[in-house]
Amino acid sequence: MLNRWLLYVISLVIFTATVSSASQNIPEPTPRDTCPVCGMFVAHYPNWVATVLYQDGVSHHFDGPKDLFTYLLDMKKWAQGRDAETIKSITVKEYYGLKQIDARTAYYVIGSDTMGPMGHELIPFATLEEAETFKRDHQGKKIYRFSDIDMNVISPLKGGHHK
Repeated sequence: MLNRWLLYVISLVIFTATVSSASQNIPEPTPRDTCPVCGMFVAHYPNWVATVLYQDGVSHHFDGPKDLFTYLLDMKKWAQGRDAETIKSITVKEYYGLKQIDARTAYYVIGSDTMGPMGHELIPFATLEEAETFKRDHQGKKIYRFSDIDMNVISPLKGGHHK
């Protein structure tokens, strides 16, 4: 019993240290940071912030996952002089806990009754269970993984807000 408890405590400490160190390395947007896709001031929407952090320490912040994916799917247009190989991390704020999580491991619900700063949005979750609960409770249409999101998923969400 003591060994099981000790193992649990050690696992919890390692997990907490991993999560907090990952989130501490992601810079917060300043009041002057604007989304490279839509130009909105990102700090006005802290619950929706998504961030690309490059290996050289430069970060780009977005007012939601929709603009993050727009950026990532057409870096020649939105990230001139940058390439995907130099990205250190990509994070999104998960909906329920409002914590920065790895965008590549998140689950995204589309078609729900929940709107982001720019209207219809990809709503990110850390677990499939959270995404399924949200989808059911908020009339979501589908759950996507990072690698499944392309312009065919993003375009219907844009509603003409982007250049």
